[in-house]
Amino acid sequence: MLDKEAKDKIIKKFKTHEQDTGSAEVQIAILTEEIRRLTEHLKDHKKDFSSRRGLIKKVGQRRRLLKFLQRENVKSFEELTHKLKLKVKISAVPQTLPELIEEEAVAEEHHGE
Repeated sequence: MLDKEAKDKIIKKFKTHEQDTGSAEVQIAILTEEIRRLTEHLKDHKKDFSSRRGLIKKVGQRRRLLKFLQRENVKSFEELTHKLKLKVKISAVPQTLPELIEEEAVAEEHHGE
């Protein structure tokens, strides 16, 4: 868990507007710091399985939030992953519905030739 000061510092750095405390960007930044701290803890305490489970849950939550942000605001997603130094699969970039429809139409045209 992060103490209030650390969490406030992260919120101040990643907020999208003045009253922002819970945007996807802020949540991802907080989860990233918690994941880093839990990872360090688990290096010393290898048999702490309850903390390991918490780590896995936080990683999953961050992954879901990153997918959401990538789908909703690609520019913000790219800036955030760069700031947090996160590695993301490029092949995992979701496409919007119009792009999928356009690709299917192009594929059908080429298939018919």
